[in-house]
Amino acid sequence: MHTRELGHTGIEVGAVALGCWRFAGADLATARTRIETAIECGITLIDSADVYGLDNGCPWGAAEELLGRVFDDAPDLRAQVVLATKGGIHLGPAHAGRDGLGIPYDSSPAWLVHACEESLRRLRVDVIDLYQIHRPDLLAHPAEVAEALASLVEAGKVRHLGVSNHTASQVDALRAHLELPLVSIQPEFSVARLDAIDDGVLDQAMRDGLTPLAWSPLGGGALVSAHSDDQRMAAVHLLLDELAQQYGTSRTGIALAFVLAHPAGIIPIVGTGRPERIREAAAATDVQLSKVDCYRLIAAGGRQLP
Repeated sequence: MHTRELGHTGIEVGAVALGCWRFAGADLATARTRIETAIECGITLIDSADVYGLDNGCPWGAAEELLGRVFDDAPDLRAQVVLATKGGIHLGPAHAGRDGLGIPYDSSPAWLVHACEESLRRLRVDVIDLYQIHRPDLLAHPAEVAEALASLVEAGKVRHLGVSNHTASQVDALRAHLELPLVSIQPEFSVARLDAIDDGVLDQAMRDGLTPLAWSPLGGGALVSAHSDDQRMAAVHLLLDELAQQYGTSRTGIALAFVLAHPAGIIPIVGTGRPERIREAAAATDVQLSKVDCYRLIAAGGRQLP
């Protein structure tokens, strides 16, 4: 497994990360096998969030809770990974409005500190290596957000800071009030979703030394699904299959190699739970796509080239 530096921290992590979006719901033995398999493959960045679990029909915090049980069951695993999690989403009934919905995003100092402390409790750790704001709170002043993040670092609860799903201007606004560096930005990016190329997120990452952590690098599974009725996606499938045969890999290998090829040093986050899929994802770091093939994928993905 090739490695990449996390921001300018000097911390080297595997060039592919393991995400815990679908982690919740497994039994302890299965969950531990996933983490051990990832580490064996050189995947050392583990990315979770307090909200992960709800999409699996599990309670709030279920993914973090299960990961904490894995660390408790095998304490040596904690030291072998860079642990990342996210907060800033608030769906609690105490904040429900007339429509019954809670505040979707909350980066107020009180909530961010509370969310981080709850993540620490569920993960059964003393410190989180990378704490990220999951989605921007449009009604929070960046100065307040910066104050909360700085307090978490000063208290020794968090080592490094990042953001997820933020625009380039939102990152700039936060950094203007934050004396500590941001080391990561987490956008959606894949052959099927190329927005980060044009919206300034990847350009900003290269300018400021942020490591992009790409979520859904396989297009939510669409890039590797058996069949698609969408004409554009069907064409992408044909190209992925052609390149997979040429490079001696799979659709997954090509799709991840495309993300890895960007000069921003992107780390794709894979959410698979099957050990064989984890190994397949790790092997993608050995696939070196040519620039011509990358541009073919960009064009197939819907980006018009001049």
